[in-house]
Amino acid sequence: MESTAQRRLKAIQGHLVPITHVLDSHVQTSLTASEFFHSQGYSVVLPEKLNTGKWNVYRSVRSPLKLISRFPEHPEIGTLHDNFMHAIEAFKDYNYLGTRVRGDGTVGEYKWMTYGEAGTVRLAIGSGLRHHGLLEGACIGLYFINRPEWLIVDHACSAYSYISVPLYDTLGPDAVKYIVNHADVQAIFCLPHTLNTLLSFLSEIPSVRLVVVVGGIDEHVPSLPSNSQVELISFAKLLSQGHSDLQPFCPPKPEDIATICYTSGTTGTPKGVVLTHGNLIATVAGASLTLKFCPSDIYISYLPLAHIYERANQVMMAYYGVAVGFYQGDNLKLMDDLAALRPTIFCSVPRVYNRIYSGIMNAVQTSGVLRKRLFNAVYNSKKQVIISGRNPSPMWDRLVFNKIKGMLGGRVHFMGSGASPLSPDVMDFLRVCFGCQVIEGYGMTETSCVISCMDKGDNLSGHVGSPNPACEIKLVDVPEMNYTSEDQPYPRGEICVRGPVLFQGYYKDEVQTKEVIDGDGWLHTGDIGLWLPGGRLKIIDRKKNIFKLAQGEYIAPEKIENVYAKCKFVSQCFIYGDSLNSCLVAIVSVDPDVLKDWATSEAIKYENLGHLCNDPRARTAVLTEMDAIGREAQLRGFEFAKSVTLVVEPFTVENDLLTPTFKASFIFLQMVFFRFFHFLGSEIEYQVKIKSVLSFAYIFFQIKRPQAKAYFAAAISNMYAEISTSDTNPQKML
Repeated sequence: MESTAQRRLKAIQGHLVPITHVLDSHVQTSLTASEFFHSQGYSVVLPEKLNTGKWNVYRSVRSPLKLISRFPEHPEIGTLHDNFMHAIEAFKDYNYLGTRVRGDGTVGEYKWMTYGEAGTVRLAIGSGLRHHGLLEGACIGLYFINRPEWLIVDHACSAYSYISVPLYDTLGPDAVKYIVNHADVQAIFCLPHTLNTLLSFLSEIPSVRLVVVVGGIDEHVPSLPSNSQVELISFAKLLSQGHSDLQPFCPPKPEDIATICYTSGTTGTPKGVVLTHGNLIATVAGASLTLKFCPSDIYISYLPLAHIYERANQVMMAYYGVAVGFYQGDNLKLMDDLAALRPTIFCSVPRVYNRIYSGIMNAVQTSGVLRKRLFNAVYNSKKQVIISGRNPSPMWDRLVFNKIKGMLGGRVHFMGSGASPLSPDVMDFLRVCFGCQVIEGYGMTETSCVISCMDKGDNLSGHVGSPNPACEIKLVDVPEMNYTSEDQPYPRGEICVRGPVLFQGYYKDEVQTKEVIDGDGWLHTGDIGLWLPGGRLKIIDRKKNIFKLAQGEYIAPEKIENVYAKCKFVSQCFIYGDSLNSCLVAIVSVDPDVLKDWATSEAIKYENLGHLCNDPRARTAVLTEMDAIGREAQLRGFEFAKSVTLVVEPFTVENDLLTPTFKASFIFLQMVFFRFFHFLGSEIEYQVKIKSVLSFAYIFFQIKRPQAKAYFAAAISNMYAEISTSDTNPQKML
């Protein structure tokens, strides 16, 4: 029996052992493996088919001839269960799951559960589910936000060959009901506040036989009618039942289904993405060749565990023995959680990073001439040093940037970005201001998360890195959008992916599965990319949701909306166009405080915000700013919005303009900047200005385009009528 000291020493030694060369690892042979390849720095290029002579398949230079499917240092890990057992063995006495929320609901310092303790609870929960007659292969629903119990239940599912089915906490009752019935979910874990929603349609989800209330007290768990086939118990009771009747593990095989992740679409019903244990291990194993962490690291979990981004992060954290601290579940209090936890790893999405960038840069612009000059001088000097690959002087951090670092607790040494492309200027900004490694990745649920990822030491921004060593990528011509592999100076086309990370298909939906996976096993992502020098992938467009203007130009509205999101007036933006019109129009949900400040500076009087939004001078000012942002982003002429309608109402799930996903209150971002505004010496201005740059209220969302078109039909019609009148104005035609 190893002592605690011996286990700790062994864990430390494990992080000092040189990485086994990937070619000696357990790997999966690719259909296109060849003994010849062209190296491009970060990627290599191989022919897809030897008889055609076309070299168009890109792989990571870290594993050019074979695709990774296991961790090179631990090839015995083939499932999520194996991964957690490895974590327990290697990091048994290290902190794993931390929370500030006590059993009585009060909040204090972070209290931790070690990996070993989490393993014990996982055993009891899994045994409890077996005690209630759930057999391997049963689907288990997780209907609550991030907290330690979420991962405990997920680990129990892996240990006993159950299939976890995450349910978005913000999904409406109809979507939850659909998913539960579609996946034949037999047990659901939920919180007290989601229990009432669940009970309201319990009779309509006949497959459910057990409901477990997380955080509930036995005395407060309601009783169900005597004729009900569903048992309702607390998490504590299930834990007790499992402890009293411990059952042996029923470990899964790599090819067994680990989870069904339902993706919320802009139209239609959610699609269930089927992922195996092998899929999830492969994507993280491949990423582990680039990303390295250790047991002394601390990760804050606030991104929704219902999304593959956070799920993959958690598999990675367990593999490296990282401590995971959970936020309280309230976005308004996330800043307090960051201050208490002081994480070393922080992952987020571009829309949050964009707001951080906008908030600080706007604060700089209004901080006074001397402070503005100081910031710009220090910023530009440090940026040039970083780009050149040299180590920046710590003096710059002491002068300016330590204030900014303190926003996230002051210890972050790794920042990750995913979900959508991050603009180069924001990437550079994060590297300069936070003084740490900033990595951008690209992926999707259907690829178990990671398709590509930036390499450590690559200081070029504006791309999403080289292929994950667990997959290969090719670009397919999209002639209707004028994207081809022959394009100069860089090949362009739709990004297609193949390898052990690929999902097994959409659950009970063979038709849609065949629509995205072709006969050669390539997943067509719908994203348009190009290959930069060095074999680095850049996302430039979106094939899905494209439409054609009257003159034949194709438009990808999401790309344009992401550009305009950087406009200070814009909280949210919807771009519209069709084949009957030759230009685009925009609906902008305004940032109230920015617009009010502008009106004050222009001495414009107004009755209310709605009245101001209808003022032609306000529309002109916003469109002018949007044009400037568009020119900076090098939008093509036909990609500029020619008219804009300003609205007060935000796009929300409630008004059916957004897909129902994870919401993050802008108050969190508002609080982030308090220290920096204080540094700028304008606390009063902070109170007035801060909301104006942080009105963004959603982290993960998509605009429901058909619904938005109908919702704003009158405004769209009016804008095109105005444009038509303007274009036919005799004076303008002269």
